[in-house]
Amino acid sequence: MTRRVRLWILAVGLLTVAALYAAACTDLPGFGNSWHPYGDRAVRASLQQHTANAVSSVNFDQRAFDTLGEESVLFASVLGTLVLLRQTRGEKRVAPETARVPGVLRRYGRLMLPVALLIGLYVIAHGQLSPGGGFQGGVVVATSVHLLYIAVDYPALERFRRLGVYELADGAGEAAYVLLGAAGLIAGSAYLANTLPLGTFNTLSSGGTVPLLNAAVGVEVTSAVVVLLAHFLGQALELEEDGGSAEKGEREERGEKGA
Repeated sequence: MTRRVRLWILAVGLLTVAALYAAACTDLPGFGNSWHPYGDRAVRASLQQHTANAVSSVNFDQRAFDTLGEESVLFASVLGTLVLLRQTRGEKRVAPETARVPGVLRRYGRLMLPVALLIGLYVIAHGQLSPGGGFQGGVVVATSVHLLYIAVDYPALERFRRLGVYELADGAGEAAYVLLGAAGLIAGSAYLANTLPLGTFNTLSSGGTVPLLNAAVGVEVTSAVVVLLAHFLGQALELEEDGGSAEKGEREERGEKGA
């Protein structure tokens, strides 16, 4: 295929997308209008399913299958990071130097760690009741763990962070979401359908499968962020090029060129 043909195909595709986008925009509700068909239906459905937070109802009930895809993207990113940032033959691990942290930062960092951890767990547990949920709370919990690195030092973070446990929890959170979807099939409905008892409105046990799926996402996101940061920090602080191997490779290369 010539360059001219590829450009024509690209132009046709762009024009088609632009026409569809323009047609869709003409049917949107007026800006600032108080009536929105999708918003009204989403709120109505969340109330029927006893989920006080309409956003969580959309994420974990009305379009729970889409959320499974989003969670799977993060899970695949962790797997890709593990493969790309693995220790190679020409690298070796070194113990990072202990940094000197100012006393004020050390005190306030230790103070904020349990506070941030509790806030993250609260956001995850109350995702079906108030703004937040597994995605937001999971990031907060993972951030609280890394306050050890900021307020103390890297060895303290390594002692507290058992990487193997978080890697297992990452897979467990992904598997829990997939398996919870089978509850709908067992009940004779669709995959990821909300078929569990809905409970009392505006309580922790309300929403049917919503709090369970939300918790599964919280576990997966927390573990995924910890694992990702662990490998990024390890690549930056622990791994360095093996000087001996590098010099040997250079000598071999010079020998081949000389021959």
